[in-house]
Amino acid sequence: MALPKNVLGAELRPCCTDPMTGFYRDGYCRTGANDYGLHIVCAEMTAEFLEFSRDRGNDLITPVPEYGFPGLNPGDRWCLCVKRWQEAFEAGCAPQVALESTHMSAIEFVSLKDLEDHAVR
Repeated sequence: MALPKNVLGAELRPCCTDPMTGFYRDGYCRTGANDYGLHIVCAEMTAEFLEFSRDRGNDLITPVPEYGFPGLNPGDRWCLCVKRWQEAFEAGCAPQVALESTHMSAIEFVSLKDLEDHAVR
């Protein structure tokens, strides 16, 4: 099976395997019919964003061993829901994005320029 494209038009690259991310927990920010949250933005976590997300009911900090979730730390990469990234962007605390690992469908919801402005350097 061919990999989907990223927002740059090239083949999607892995986001992170430690911790293992992606809706399918295969390291890729790819999506499918059951991914209602659209986990397609490969973002590098910051303390500010992790607090923002927890304040909105999605605690990405606390480990949940029964689901194999180790909890995230600043610097970790994670496949975020595109709408959460946009919400954080509007609040001024969007994390940086790995463009080569962000699924092409993200630009249906957020501007490519906004993603580029937040690209990991």
